[in-house]
Amino acid sequence: MIELYEFDISGNCHKVRLLLSLLNISYQRIEINRSEREQKSPAFLAKNSFGQVPVLKDGEIIIRDSQAILVYLARAYGGDNWFPADAIKAAEITQWLSTAANEVAQGPAALRAHYSFGRALNLELAEQVTKNLLNILNDRLQTHEWLATDVITIADIAVYPYIALAHQGKVDLLPYGYVRKWLARIERLEGFVSMAGIEL
Repeated sequence: MIELYEFDISGNCHKVRLLLSLLNISYQRIEINRSEREQKSPAFLAKNSFGQVPVLKDGEIIIRDSQAILVYLARAYGGDNWFPADAIKAAEITQWLSTAANEVAQGPAALRAHYSFGRALNLELAEQVTKNLLNILNDRLQTHEWLATDVITIADIAVYPYIALAHQGKVDLLPYGYVRKWLARIERLEGFVSMAGIEL
């Protein structure tokens, strides 16, 4: 059985849980003790030398990083829908995976970590990154139902959690109507699973 090593409060872990549920894949959740910094223990570092969650174990295969895990699950279990083999579609999706790892992480995810968990950051920069990102997302979603292609893909799953949790970083999504409609589309999917902090 697939094993997912994670924190329940992590948006990066949630995106993996969400895709596993949407694909109807059975798996075992293994909660890592964040308060005891279990992710930095020798046993965990043997799975991911960066000492970060999520980590996915599928038989003998161990994969770190949420974006990489989404790619693996999509290609291994999702047919050609979630991460198509088509070069253009794959490139479109990968652009958004990079956005999730960069602008989303440096903007709304960083603001959430600051206000909810006390992490230090350049507040002005994070707010500017977030505003720019939300404007781009809103413009894109004004003419597209999904971020990368005409159907939902792992691009949407990668970006979703920290946008849905943006209010925890004192970000108001009210001006971004198309973003809010996109969030609602994802939340209506059969197999959708939520997490603490996501307001449905």
